[in-house]
Amino acid sequence: MEINMKFWRKLTAEERLNRVQKALKENVDFSKDANLGYPASRLDEKVFTNESLFLREMPVLNTYIANPNHIGCHTFGTSEFAFKGTQDLEREVLNMIAVDLFKIEEGSYDGYISPGGTEANIQALWIYRNEFIKKYGAQLDEIVILASEDTHYSIPKGANLLMLEWEKIPVQSDTREVSEEAIDNAVKSCLARGKKYFIAIANMGTTMFGSVDDPIPFAKVLKSHQTKFRIHIDGAYGGFVYPFSDSENQINFENPDISSLTIDAHKMLQAPYGTGIFVCRKGLIENVLTKEAQYVEGMDLTLCGSRSGANAVAVWTILTTYGPHKWFEKISVLKMRTNWLCKQLDLLNIPYFREPEMNIVTIRAAAVPEAIAHKYNLVPQSHDEHNEWYKIVLMDHVEIEHLKDFIQDMISAQKISQNQL
Repeated sequence: MEINMKFWRKLTAEERLNRVQKALKENVDFSKDANLGYPASRLDEKVFTNESLFLREMPVLNTYIANPNHIGCHTFGTSEFAFKGTQDLEREVLNMIAVDLFKIEEGSYDGYISPGGTEANIQALWIYRNEFIKKYGAQLDEIVILASEDTHYSIPKGANLLMLEWEKIPVQSDTREVSEEAIDNAVKSCLARGKKYFIAIANMGTTMFGSVDDPIPFAKVLKSHQTKFRIHIDGAYGGFVYPFSDSENQINFENPDISSLTIDAHKMLQAPYGTGIFVCRKGLIENVLTKEAQYVEGMDLTLCGSRSGANAVAVWTILTTYGPHKWFEKISVLKMRTNWLCKQLDLLNIPYFREPEMNIVTIRAAAVPEAIAHKYNLVPQSHDEHNEWYKIVLMDHVEIEHLKDFIQDMISAQKISQNQL
C-alpha cells in the first residue's frame, strides 16, 4: 500500500512531549494566571496532583490535569482564546484524518473530536435535518433516515431525538450486503408515504459484523428518483482499519456524494473512552449553530458543548507515535490473525461471516456451545434466546495463542457432539 501523507507523520517521544508542552503553555494556566471569568479550572489538586516528574513527562496525563475545555468547533470561525494551544493540536489531528486518510482538500471541511461515535452520528443527522428545513422548508414528516438493519443503534437513537423516521433496509443474511434492489424498494416505499428528503447512512464496519456498505448504490438510487439527499459514512468501527486493509478503498471524500463521516478513536486507535471524530464538508455545520451561546467565543456548533481537550491530545499522541507506516503494519498483523482464524473455522466447517479485509469474525450461534461463548466472552447479536450470531473482534490484545485455545475448545466440542450422535 502506498502511503503518502501531508500531515500525519511519526514523531519521537521528545518531539511529542515538546509539542504538547508548547500547546499547554499557549493555554490559560489556572494555577498561575488571574482568570476570573471561566467556570472551569484545572483538575482538583487535592485529588489529581501534578507534582511528580512522571506526570509532567506524560503529555496526555499532563493535559488531563490541565483540563482544557474545547467547547465549540475549531475549524469554523473563532474559538475560546484561553485554550488556543491544544485547539491547534485538535486541528492537526483533524488534518491527519480528514485530509490524509479520507482525501478531502485542506481547508474544505469542518469537524471536531466528539465524546464518541454516537454523538458524531447524531451530529450528522441534526445537521442534515436542519439543512432540509432551512433550505427547502421541509416538514419533519417529509425527512427520513435511510440505513441498513445492521446499522448502529445511534441511528434509531438519533431518529428518536430528532423526531425523524428510520427506514430500515434489510440485508442479505449470509453476506450482510445492502443490495441496490433493497435500497430502491426502501426509497419507493418512503416516497409513497410522502418522504422527500433522505439522510442515507452507509456503514464502514458495522458493530456486529464489520460489514461495509458501498455508498455508490445509495447515491445512484436516490438520484434516479430525483430526491434531495445527504450521505453520511459511519466509520466508527472501521475508520482506522478499512482504509489501510483495502488498498482499493474508495469510501472517502473524493466521492462528491459523501458529505460527512464518523470515526471512533476509542476502538481501534485505543484512545480513552469516549473519543469520537466528526468531519463534514464546509458549508454544512453552520446549520446547527447555536446563536444563544453568545458567551462562548465563536458560539457553539456541537451537540455536546463542553468537551475535554485531553481527548484530542490523546488522539494526536497516538497518531504521531505510530505514523501512517507503523499503523499500516499494525493493521496488517491484525488482518493476518483474522485470516488465520478464518482458515481454522473453514477446516472445521463452522459457518461464519467476515467482511473481506476487516478484523471481525461473526460466527453462527448454533455452531458455538454456550459454555465456550461464555469462556471467551464472545458478544452475541442479541442477549436473548433468539440470538443467531456471536462475534470475535481481533483487537490488539487478541494473540494467536488465544485463538488456538478457542479453536481447540471448538474441536473438542465437535468431537463430543459427534460421539453423542
